[in-house]
Amino acid sequence: MRRYRVRFTQDAEKDLLRLYDFLLENDLSAAERAAAAVAKAIEVLEVFPFSCRKAVGGPGGPFLRELIIPFGSSGFVALFEIDDSRTVTILAVRHQREEDYH
Repeated sequence: MRRYRVRFTQDAEKDLLRLYDFLLENDLSAAERAAAAVAKAIEVLEVFPFSCRKAVGGPGGPFLRELIIPFGSSGFVALFEIDDSRTVTILAVRHQREEDYH
């Protein structure tokens, strides 16, 4: 089975920290559960990145996709690109209730 290497852009890392810090302000347990949910969901990208939905619009074509990460009553969305046969790059992460990627 092919394994993809998953990497994060600096913007995506900042997004994760922003989301974690927001939850941390209100509920340490929720912040930890969210971090675990994101980590678990990203494991899908290591094996099945093409199973995620195509991102709407943009120049990425079939290689620009979104990973839905369930958490609580909503969750998160990770925008990523399948770079080649070995690498996936997460470009941005947002809460599903946010308007768009930052």
